[in-house]
Amino acid sequence: MGTGLSYEPLTPTSFLQRSAAVFGPRLAVVDGELKLTYAGLWDRVQRLAGALAAAGTRRGDRVAVLAANGHLLLEATFGVPAAGAVMVPMNIRLSASELAYMLDHAEVSVLLHDDELTELAQAAAKGGRVRLVPGAEYEALVAGAEPLLVPVEDELTPLSINYTSGTTGRPKGVVYHHRGAYLQALAMALHTKLDAGSGYLWTLPMFHCHGWCFPWAVTLAGGRHVCLPKVEPGEAWRLIREHRVTHLCGAPTVLTSLLAHHAAPDAALDPRLLACVGGAPPSPVLLRRALRAGIDVIHLYGLTETYGPAVICQPQPEWSGLDAAELAVLNARQGVGNVIAQRIRVVDGDGGDVPADATTIGEIAVRGNDVMLGYHRDPAATEKAAPDGWFRTGDLGVVHPDGYVRVVDRAKDVIISGGENIASIEVENALVSHPGVQEAAVVARPDEHWGEVPVAYVSLAPGANATGAELIEHVRDRLAHFKAPKAVYFGELPKTSTGKIQKNVLRDRAGRAD
Repeated sequence: MGTGLSYEPLTPTSFLQRSAAVFGPRLAVVDGELKLTYAGLWDRVQRLAGALAAAGTRRGDRVAVLAANGHLLLEATFGVPAAGAVMVPMNIRLSASELAYMLDHAEVSVLLHDDELTELAQAAAKGGRVRLVPGAEYEALVAGAEPLLVPVEDELTPLSINYTSGTTGRPKGVVYHHRGAYLQALAMALHTKLDAGSGYLWTLPMFHCHGWCFPWAVTLAGGRHVCLPKVEPGEAWRLIREHRVTHLCGAPTVLTSLLAHHAAPDAALDPRLLACVGGAPPSPVLLRRALRAGIDVIHLYGLTETYGPAVICQPQPEWSGLDAAELAVLNARQGVGNVIAQRIRVVDGDGGDVPADATTIGEIAVRGNDVMLGYHRDPAATEKAAPDGWFRTGDLGVVHPDGYVRVVDRAKDVIISGGENIASIEVENALVSHPGVQEAAVVARPDEHWGEVPVAYVSLAPGANATGAELIEHVRDRLAHFKAPKAVYFGELPKTSTGKIQKNVLRDRAGRAD
């Protein structure tokens, strides 16, 4: 029997096509003074596809985008696939040489970019064959183009190439397919209860894992995209209140900065705000602070290779009766696979499952519709990452008796001191339980006697005072003494564009410390 009646290739661009028909006059995008309806957004997306085709872009060609959170990047997320091309979202915080490597490795032919990033784009594309399209030219091209929509013939064809951070070598190009992005967007919409009344604030970079697939998730629900080019807490709270924002995403450091600002609420806003936190485990202290501010928190876990969050700390109805401290401990776990993922595994060195005893440590492994096709032009790395068909995340974890997974540490972040393993996350949680500590990161420092010892980098809460000796004693009161940091350094913590603390930078700094 034929499949024409019961099969249509999945592509996330179809979400915008539907929302334009169903929610046409509704507000879709707020980007500064610019406001677009769903009908208007769909028209611009099709015109972008037409402009790319008129300029020579063909099916499978790579089109890169270098832009902050705004309408250009959002439109390209739909418009590049609508032209049949493969999108390459680029991190605006990277250097020209790093971007140049990606442009070359992905074999990019066109680079769309914000006017403010023209100098960086030109430096990255210098000497190459990449056509640069700055924001002003972009607007003219979109306005004068004929609408186009290239149908997707195979849902497993590449949709985009997303580059990893590259902190331990050259970044790898993670290939997403149409099917995976479509299903992951549905999963995010379901788990976060997005609907046509939702307002989504873009505190997460849209170029990072395609914003965890929320460009498509918010669109399929008919919600409002409220753009924020740079995370400034005061501006974020203004937009949250003015545009009745209901959802935002980011690393724990983003939520920490929002809660530390004087404009943060001390009771639930109307409508209530949901913060989706991932990228690093949120401390129970942070979760308690959020609850006191009337902010609900969903803990998500994933990687670039899994379209963002593949794991969710799924709230259970029975948890609603728990006090804030108990609830925060449960919510700090990574959780279980989302609705389109297979069961998340924690495996030992032989590839077998560890017991669900919350104690035995193994490596977290994932598989399913929300796992990449592979690494672009790097089959050896793809094979190494999934030796038995299960992608190894590089994170160490345990499985609780209820099946929820908890990350113990990144494999590379475990500190081995005198033969004892110290989980940096455990020490960090002890540090941030001190009322004066806003953020903390613990890394290894080389030591002649012990091999390596833990040291801490700490930023204090506004107006707070604490000494290194005081914080070391605070940890010693809560953990085995050998786990306490041997030194504490105060100051702002280095972070990536997505708000993750750069432990590689701190490890280098610790290696040079006296």
